[in-house]
Amino acid sequence: MARIGILGGSGLYAMAALEEVAMRTIETPFGPPSDDILEARLGGQDIFFLPRHGRKHTLLPSEINHRANLYALKSLGVECIIAFTAVGSLREEVRPRDILLPLQYFDRTKQNHTFFGNGLVAHVPFGDPICPVLHEQVVMGAQQLVDSDARFSALRVHTEGTYVNMEGPLFSTRAESNAYRTMGFDVIGMTSLPEAKLSREARIAYAPVALVTDYDCWYSEAEDVHVEMVVENARANIAFAQALLEKVVPRLQAPWSKQVTTALDGAIMTDAAGIPLDKIRELGPLLSDLDLPG
Repeated sequence: MARIGILGGSGLYAMAALEEVAMRTIETPFGPPSDDILEARLGGQDIFFLPRHGRKHTLLPSEINHRANLYALKSLGVECIIAFTAVGSLREEVRPRDILLPLQYFDRTKQNHTFFGNGLVAHVPFGDPICPVLHEQVVMGAQQLVDSDARFSALRVHTEGTYVNMEGPLFSTRAESNAYRTMGFDVIGMTSLPEAKLSREARIAYAPVALVTDYDCWYSEAEDVHVEMVVENARANIAFAQALLEKVVPRLQAPWSKQVTTALDGAIMTDAAGIPLDKIRELGPLLSDLDLPG
């Protein structure tokens, strides 16, 4: 039985099939997570919901404490994460209210998203940032849902693509949006890449579900992106997100890809004897099974 993390908005919680267990307040060495974590059960699986912007959406993308969020989920034994994220489309064929399941990222953020540093140097491979095992299970569930549920028959699922992660909170300029299209990117968002990076360092399988809300600002035949548009289309996508969880979660199965489970093998460059004990204790849930001092 897997322990599954869910990152996304609070609207995901309103599911009749969800059996709530407890609200968990988690303290981390990196400060508080975005909010308390809802522990629940769905289809016989233990799941942990964390709203990345807080339940009242009080955090800007750049204010999200991604390290605390991922550390808290790791400390609860989470081994895989399905992350719902609103995005703008950079392709005409990827329409608002479609779903795209990215396999690649391009980083346009200005922050350093890592658990390491301060006496502990590690370089984790990240060439293929998404766990292919988890991705395939999400793809299968999404396609089955579209094929079998009349509510979603007009929706299209795009099973791969590149997510460019901008800093925000402003949306793109038209020049930026067109440049990203020229570079071959498919969707743009503000939150998913830091989660993917930290999940890999924590050896948690990660699969994003990008909910398309708009055409950014490149498409002259569509209205430029604005908050009301994003909110309206994001709410419309909530029903699909809930149905996808009900379809996928009961069937999720490990083992996850070796690129996830062995991510720290050979990645730590610092001599074990030289690693500060305080750093080893700080990263306890991430390093507990490694042969390190303390």
